[in-house]
Amino acid sequence: MAKEVRVKEVEDLPGIGPTSAQKLRDAGYDTLDKVAAALPSELSDATGLSTEVAKKAIEAAKAATTLVFETGTEAYAKHKELGKITTGSKGFDELLGGGAEAKAITEAYGRFAAGKSQVGFQLSVNVQLPVSKGGMEGGVLFIDTEGTFSPDRIESIAKAAGLDPKAVLENIFLVRALNTEQQVLAVERADKLIREKNIKLIVVDSITSLFRAEFLGRGTLNERQQKLNAHIHRLQMLADTHSIAVYITNQVMDNPGILFGDPTTPIGGNILAHAAKTRLYMRKGKEEKRIVRLVDSPSQPEGECVIKITTEGIKD
Repeated sequence: MAKEVRVKEVEDLPGIGPTSAQKLRDAGYDTLDKVAAALPSELSDATGLSTEVAKKAIEAAKAATTLVFETGTEAYAKHKELGKITTGSKGFDELLGGGAEAKAITEAYGRFAAGKSQVGFQLSVNVQLPVSKGGMEGGVLFIDTEGTFSPDRIESIAKAAGLDPKAVLENIFLVRALNTEQQVLAVERADKLIREKNIKLIVVDSITSLFRAEFLGRGTLNERQQKLNAHIHRLQMLADTHSIAVYITNQVMDNPGILFGDPTTPIGGNILAHAAKTRLYMRKGKEEKRIVRLVDSPSQPEGECVIKITTEGIKD
């Protein structure tokens, strides 16, 4: 009689050998819980295994894991301990409930020059501050899809924050994605970098630019949304697994169906609307001023604040 194999690690799953197990770990599926929550197609793409083998591995992972329930009080205590990154503006921080939150996706959308990228630069510097000063003492994975990353801006913001500009830049790991495949791959392979370099913030500027350029016409809309959904799901998975903050910028379009009021509508439809925990609409004011409106948040009321973008970064 064959001895039953007790499943404790990814390597113990049926059909998963050492090579496949390493591929799963590299793709972020390094625990049984993550495998149990995956789709067969995701595991198949990550390892090259057949869908049937992936299904058996997922079922075995489900059988070997338990679901832990917690009270609302326990959940609240954990939430209070989550790290937050200051924006540099007291009013902006108050709007966000303390800053850009770990284990969550914060999305900012708006027209050109609204200040979305500037917020990404500011967070990339501030995340490296001590916790006592509104940072998380960690590094940054910056995925640039529009060629907007500016070392000069990082340098000036770092100096204003009292940090060594060279050390700050050394702690930012930049990926210049030229197509959606590179953008998706940067996130898929981020797990190892996050662990080795203590990454505490992922910035994607912007999340939709390349998708918008590559998937043209209504005939490709379904494929685009499916790929975007998997991409944003992976970002949230990394945020949850490593307790990091994710900040994404988004492009906009004019909605012809809106006859009165502001027709500005973010790209990405319901996929992004449901994925981002916090949604911000940014627009340009007079001179250096920018108006930031909190559009959606499960924990904060709607509101607005005015920030100023200076050579030293974001200020009230």
